[in-house]
Amino acid sequence: MNLHLTELRRTRWLRTLLPVFGGFLVAGFVAPCHGENRPNVVLVMADDQGWGDTGYNGHPELKTPNLDALAAAGLRLNYFYTAHFNCSPTRASVMTGRHPHRMGTFGPGSPIRAQEMTVAKVLQSAGYATGHFGKWHLNGKNGDRDTKTPPGRAILADDPLSPGKLGFDEWVSADNFFDLDPVLGRNGVAEKFHGDGSDIATDEALKFVRKQADARQPFLVVLWFGNPHTPHEALPADKAPYAALPEKDQDYYGELTAIDRNVGKLRTALRELKVADNTLLWYCSDNGGAAGPKSTGNLRGSKGTLWEGGLRVPGLVEWPARIPQPFASDVPCSTLDIYQTVLAATGTMADKQVQPLDGINLLPLFDRQMTERGKAIPFVARLNQENSHAALLEWPYKLHTGAVSGKGRKGGDAQPLAPVLLYDVSRDPKETTDLAAQQPERVAKMKAELAAWKASALKSLAGDDYGPGEPAPQSGKKHEEARRKQAAP
Repeated sequence: MNLHLTELRRTRWLRTLLPVFGGFLVAGFVAPCHGENRPNVVLVMADDQGWGDTGYNGHPELKTPNLDALAAAGLRLNYFYTAHFNCSPTRASVMTGRHPHRMGTFGPGSPIRAQEMTVAKVLQSAGYATGHFGKWHLNGKNGDRDTKTPPGRAILADDPLSPGKLGFDEWVSADNFFDLDPVLGRNGVAEKFHGDGSDIATDEALKFVRKQADARQPFLVVLWFGNPHTPHEALPADKAPYAALPEKDQDYYGELTAIDRNVGKLRTALRELKVADNTLLWYCSDNGGAAGPKSTGNLRGSKGTLWEGGLRVPGLVEWPARIPQPFASDVPCSTLDIYQTVLAATGTMADKQVQPLDGINLLPLFDRQMTERGKAIPFVARLNQENSHAALLEWPYKLHTGAVSGKGRKGGDAQPLAPVLLYDVSRDPKETTDLAAQQPERVAKMKAELAAWKASALKSLAGDDYGPGEPAPQSGKKHEEARRKQAAP
């Protein structure tokens, strides 16, 4: 039989199965979908934008017309969660579909492991052009505190965990967050830029997109803004709409206004290039809000906690070819799901996929064929610390174990907490009414599930998921020692 025909039939067969079995990807290589029908992928992430930091979620002061338009045009995920309450871990989850603590990415500045399979590696091997633009923060560095003087936070060519080493053909990237006039690394060479950081990252991403569109080349773009993370430095024009507010609010809202403007710029460019219809555009934040209750939408807790305010963020998906009519969904989704969904959408699968994966394939949700998630979402503050705060979301219930009061930047509790807590977050999103005593059987079942997941994750942390001959992973202690050295003045 003709080998090309055999491969084509196999590809079509697997593409049929992927949307159904995307949550159970295994090792092996699936040939990419050939031709112009392969979707482009654009993954956009803000830094510290809370669930409440959008107009469409009812913010009383902030204006986000472009995000509101995106929410009205595509799929609005009302319960979208980050894998962790801090930036580097969540970014690792997007790249791998695995909980970040499986690979020792415990907190800000903790590195991803080189053995991990990334979405960029998979799509690159399938013929996609791949580019990263903006904040990276997966290379074990927090970056120079001076972001504006070379080398600033530029990721350099000799960095073993640069975007270029993890599957990106081109990159203009920073170790950590950045604001106005940053120094970024263009393919490993420090370069000084002028202007707003969100404008710069988007403009560089669009140069890449235009080049690929002209070449009719499918592309993956990862556009990760450095805002609205502190220290909050907005352009005067972006602050102007909020002139009646305190200066700190002007800068914070101004940074979000710049992000919103660039989301609009991105969507407009995709339409002008006639690639918007078949581009999967996914927008979210890396953790919950850090700027008070208006940022979190008055949810409990904030960045740095496992309460809803620390984990629940804006989640928007636009893909006109697959999602022709807008709708909103209350099915809980996670940054853990992005990897598997993108692979299913592009008809690709990793060669030697690192297992287990913690997310699911959301293509059935895109097709309005999913009404229940069918898989719990695990959270843990610090896997390698005994009795660390952990949670399990098994919709609509959220179980907490080891919760400690007084943690988190703003909005944290000040009262002693019970060892086990249970909330129905669909009815009680502020997590105020503990149901643990009323539902002991559910508590016992969810505790057992959470314990089993933690045991699995600890095996991963020890390196059990990697093939023979792979170098032993660093211990969590070594990771933290390296992180502290990088963060030292």
